[in-house]
Amino acid sequence: MHVTRLEIRNLRRFADVSLAPAPGLNLITGDNGAGKTSVLEALHLMAYGRSFRARVRDGLVRAGAEALEVFVEWQETPQPPRPGDAATTDGAVQHALVRKAGLRHSGREWAGRLDGAPVAHLGELCAALAVVSFEPGSHALITGGGESRRRYLDWGLFHVEPDFLPLWRRYARALKQRNALLKARSRDAQLDAWDHELAQAGEPLSQRRQLYLEALQPRFAALAAELAPMLGNTALEYLPGWRREELPLADALLLARDRDLQLGYTSVGPHRADWKVEFSQVPGRDALSRGQAKLAALSALLAQAEHHAAVRRQWPVIALDDLASELDRHHQQRVLARLLASGAQALITGTEAPPGLLDLGVAIHRFHVEHAELRDLNRAD
Repeated sequence: MHVTRLEIRNLRRFADVSLAPAPGLNLITGDNGAGKTSVLEALHLMAYGRSFRARVRDGLVRAGAEALEVFVEWQETPQPPRPGDAATTDGAVQHALVRKAGLRHSGREWAGRLDGAPVAHLGELCAALAVVSFEPGSHALITGGGESRRRYLDWGLFHVEPDFLPLWRRYARALKQRNALLKARSRDAQLDAWDHELAQAGEPLSQRRQLYLEALQPRFAALAAELAPMLGNTALEYLPGWRREELPLADALLLARDRDLQLGYTSVGPHRADWKVEFSQVPGRDALSRGQAKLAALSALLAQAEHHAAVRRQWPVIALDDLASELDRHHQQRVLARLLASGAQALITGTEAPPGLLDLGVAIHRFHVEHAELRDLNRAD
């Protein structure tokens, strides 16, 4: 998978810019505050439905504009037939599939299109374009709250299990309905019905998350051993959001009902799930330095990208914001060499070329941002 065209309108300082990234390594340079991070932010917005820096209504829309717009065109390799599917003629060439997505967002309302058709749910856009982002706030994946870790699991599942999105929506709808009843202090039959629905969706959702985390474990352990050997052996542990080893979700909801009626919301279930990393050489995540947390987060993100590539037979797009300030030269070189060998498309930002990138001695497609304008330095004017 690689992006062939990215157009950005009215996002932060950008009035109207576009770029055509190359399939391999792309470097976007510019002074601090010039807008280079906004390029990755636009790509992240399309892939996640949110920015990695702020909510859309909190300053993403350019001053004086009604809404921001992002358009992405990308190519992906068609999925090979699975065993039992009708196969194509032997020797037939599978051409790259060209896909397009557009998003208009005012901060309050949004509209999106995917491959020429309107989308009803923002998740449809997020499940189409796969982007893995590493940025200055990524350490929160390890040291922050559980919401970012739940999103990490769900994003990965959206892309490798096509039937996960309907299951996730079913659970979210049931949770919304149950919480509304709890706030209204409703009892008995109505709550019984939504408890049943929540359990029917929540049990398989929780199982999917745990199996996914287990699938990531060997890749995460290998990457952590390479990037952060000082942490020792690593292990990922899933925390389901209720005492699943003791009782099913339906029983947990019933036992928590009186408390939930007092609180006005559902206190147990997959929406309260989390996961953690155990390090043999560090007593806990609170003992991690910021640099160690960054390396652990990067290991988790790259493990997710590798797993995606193994299942979907193509790498997601990799976005690395301000790489030189996030990783030292040694780690830059190791990560970029790994991406180069994989064939993944990467978009990298910095005030200048990261030393680890120069160490590779390979061709780099360069862009430069200045005064809210973006120039392709590889293209003759």
